Amino acid sequence: MATVASTAVGERTGPLDRLRALHTEGRLIGAYDEVPGLLTELAGSGDPAGPPAPDLVRAGQLLARLDPEEVLREHPGTETFSVAVTGHSTLSGLTAPLTAELARHGLLLKLHEGDYDSWFRDLQDTGSELYASGAELALCVLDPEVVFDELPHPWLVEDAQRVTAAKLALVQNLAERYVTHGNGTLVLNTVPLLRTQLRRLVDARSRARLGVVWREFNAGLLRLSAVHDRVHVVDLDPLIASSGPVNEPRLAAYAKVQLGEQLLAGYAREVGHLARALRGRTKKVLVVDLDNTLWDGILGDDGPDGIAAATTYRGEAFGRFQKAVGQIGAQGVLLAVCSKNDSEPVRNVLREHPDMVLREADFVQITANWEPKDRNLLEIARRLNLGVDSFVFADDSPFECGLVARSLPGVAVVRLDEEPALHIERLLADGWFDVRELTAEDRARATQYRTEGARQDLLERAGSMEEYLAELGVEVTLSPVAEHEIARVSQVTLRTNQFNLTTERLQQADVRARRESSDGLVLAIRSADRFGDNGLVGVILVSDVGAPDGWHIDNMLLSCRVFARGIEQACLAAVLREARARGAGAVRARYRPTAKNHRVRELYPSMGFAETGEDADGTVSFRHDLAEDHLPTPPAHVRLTADFGRRSS
Repeated sequence: MATVASTAVGERTGPLDRLRALHTEGRLIGAYDEVPGLLTELAGSGDPAGPPAPDLVRAGQLLARLDPEEVLREHPGTETFSVAVTGHSTLSGLTAPLTAELARHGLLLKLHEGDYDSWFRDLQDTGSELYASGAELALCVLDPEVVFDELPHPWLVEDAQRVTAAKLALVQNLAERYVTHGNGTLVLNTVPLLRTQLRRLVDARSRARLGVVWREFNAGLLRLSAVHDRVHVVDLDPLIASSGPVNEPRLAAYAKVQLGEQLLAGYAREVGHLARALRGRTKKVLVVDLDNTLWDGILGDDGPDGIAAATTYRGEAFGRFQKAVGQIGAQGVLLAVCSKNDSEPVRNVLREHPDMVLREADFVQITANWEPKDRNLLEIARRLNLGVDSFVFADDSPFECGLVARSLPGVAVVRLDEEPALHIERLLADGWFDVRELTAEDRARATQYRTEGARQDLLERAGSMEEYLAELGVEVTLSPVAEHEIARVSQVTLRTNQFNLTTERLQQADVRARRESSDGLVLAIRSADRFGDNGLVGVILVSDVGAPDGWHIDNMLLSCRVFARGIEQACLAAVLREARARGAGAVRARYRPTAKNHRVRELYPSMGFAETGEDADGTVSFRHDLAEDHLPTPPAHVRLTADFGRRSS
């Protein structure tokens, strides 16, 4: 039997077949490391303009049968993500797609399901499972019947207006209650208006009025995400436009499934994007090919006059794609080129070709040569001082996409096919660049990275690293975070992986709570040099200020853009001196090792901290006794301004 099953696995090549065979053989848990890659293949097989691939949902049905605790026993390094689900209707169809969407991002779902139509009770009762589970995401799934169940018979538009206003006020109160008493992020959604509900009104004027009432209701729901840091609202309208009907009428009538399978699959995909962002897995760099990606044609064969991004039907599709790429780049995503071409012709096209929307200055790195693209991506990552796993790579070549996917599995690969009209859909389908909120630093990021070329030139001209740092003119400000900087500080904790001593992720509400704490400090690190202002580049989180046994540095983070400039040493030295000046007996700190932060393992020992212990998970504890002869001397080339008083705005 085992031999036959093994042969069957070998004969099947599709990712869903592989998952089914592993499940049949009882080996799916043992082979769980394969799951994200197999699901990525399945996710790429669907219609980019439609809902997630049906096979992805089928794979989720297999994975949902696994016991998360058994997976963790065999794969203790697997990252879990807890989600609580409540709602008004039957939501069993959400489990499979949600399991699959999280698993393909490397997150093992721990699900807490509420009872049927328990959404009000779950949110109202702070002792409910929704609160007690401590879920990172609390999904409250609303459907049209939350309104229509409460309308009289027969009803008028005025009745709908009254009920939607009351329902919106109720949801607002419940959201405030959750934000006050809950620990995670509350996820709500807009409510679709079904054609069969609208058509119960026979006159066009009443239908128009109901449309206005319904849109005002949904606009009020959407505004909740602007009011509360820990409330997220999924807009279902774009999902319905791509997935089709809201529900299947028979299932809605007999099983109370008010939101259909395809819509729930699209909703699960949005939740997966949010979970990925909350875990700091948002991508930072978009690397694009050129030939048949940014323009129609092959530059080396057709010449500059033979390529197009306008003037023809296909050319205009490439031009629209360039605008989409540029729109992403304008919001803090770094743009780079990786193309098999000669460099100078590529640069000439980007500078001079009349069809081009994107120009040379829009890219932080242009790599055009004949080296393998996986090697070029590693070089781009090195020059940007970023992990290659923060990259999205978009190319029309199946060979190049396959090469990068195999050799650099951390890179998100977007396979663009021969139809340029679908390029935008394929690029945007997976929300690789989604963030909770855009900051001023995001919009300035590309400009800041472009100045890296000037810094590299200075480094190459300098006779030594000491000479380079002296000429760079590093200026640092260390002071309590201001209110308008809270979003940026949260983002730093979510997106920084290399210089992150404990990898603790903080939402804006968490940062605000720390800022307002009487025994804590949230210290923002801002830097500049002769080439410009780098903005807010790091943070130091301190607790137990004033405690008899001394201060505790909960975490220290620094953007990879400013590594190796002495900033971390200068700021940490200032914190130690401030603690001593305030009479602290010691400063304690921790380092929790991850796959990406190994380069900061020796930071605390290098600053005079002594190791005091190590936990079972590898977390190392340190203590600095603050003796005068143990206090570190800040780097001479860094001009530091430190202010530990509170800032009001």
